[in-house]
Amino acid sequence: MAINVEWARSQIAEFLRLTAMHSPSDTEVISFHLETFGSDDEIVASAQVVEQILDRVLPAWRTSVPSENNQLLNRWYQHREAAQRADVALRRDAEIRQGLGDDAPQLSAASMHPWAWDGARALWQSGHFREAVTAAARKVNAETQNKVGRRDVSETALFLNVFSKDAPKPGQPRLRLMTDDGSNTFQSVHRGAAAFAEGCFAGIRNPNSHEDGLPELPEHEALEQLAAFSVLARWVESATVER
Repeated sequence: MAINVEWARSQIAEFLRLTAMHSPSDTEVISFHLETFGSDDEIVASAQVVEQILDRVLPAWRTSVPSENNQLLNRWYQHREAAQRADVALRRDAEIRQGLGDDAPQLSAASMHPWAWDGARALWQSGHFREAVTAAARKVNAETQNKVGRRDVSETALFLNVFSKDAPKPGQPRLRLMTDDGSNTFQSVHRGAAAFAEGCFAGIRNPNSHEDGLPELPEHEALEQLAAFSVLARWVESATVER
């Protein structure tokens, strides 16, 4: 679902107002004591909403936005800078992409299938992209096991079995993406799903989880890998279980 830009910007504006610093003194005497316009309770409540907006607009803001500077002056410094950046992104996204000659559709991790994004979210937001993709793979595997009621097999072997074109056997249900009408399409769809799943686990999940010491994945590359597991998750969720 597309983000409501007007609503998101209004939430950001209110957060920035609440966290702005001012002198509480109403006299002409110079005061060196500063405090936020909003109370702690008001700011925390606003931050709960704004953090979710930031996670959607700037998924890596916790690591990409500086947090050290001026923390003693304002504990919400990092949140404020991230909110300001997100506001610009929301307001000028189309203009920026057009100006850079990159007015192509944008892929958002938050819009992917919940099995993929929920599995990856915490690690992704801390900048651990390779581990985030691995966590998404584990989540998709676990949800697939839950759907077919199996714990004796997992990952590549699981998906090759559930997407098999063969009839189900006792203890080995199948996932059907369409009705078996005897057509080449049925054969092709399930052969393709099994091969795609095998590629996801053999080509993405396994290297990410077994090759220690590798440099961190670039975010855009990790996003592509996460999208692959999102596609697989949607197929599994929409499939019918045949026993």
